[in-house]
Amino acid sequence: MAQSWLDELKWNAEGLLPVVAQDASSGRILMQAWANREALATTQKEGRAVYWSRSRHKLWRKGEESGHIQKLNAIYLDCDADSLVYKIEQIGGIACHTGRQSCFYRKLVDNAWQEIEPVLKEPNDIYKK
Repeated sequence: MAQSWLDELKWNAEGLLPVVAQDASSGRILMQAWANREALATTQKEGRAVYWSRSRHKLWRKGEESGHIQKLNAIYLDCDADSLVYKIEQIGGIACHTGRQSCFYRKLVDNAWQEIEPVLKEPNDIYKK
């Protein structure tokens, strides 16, 4: 029997791998999250980014609440087989729960973190409860 592509990965002690979401068009790094075996298999099957939420202890389909879905273009594995990149199309242009394009919106300048990216949509307008 052929070995599953999932069996070739080096999962950490919690059964997770870090995943970087990268915009397939611009190359911009949008966010980093985690995937377990089920999340990765579901991502591949559904063609959209699915992660494992460590805080909620469940699968998290990116955009399930916000509508900011990540449509999958490709999955890349690093040389050590312990880290992934999802090349994605970010629907709505917002990846961060703060309402910004990218979660990496702070830059170290003169030994202080400075916000270098504007909020595109207020979180309260995105996550209405």
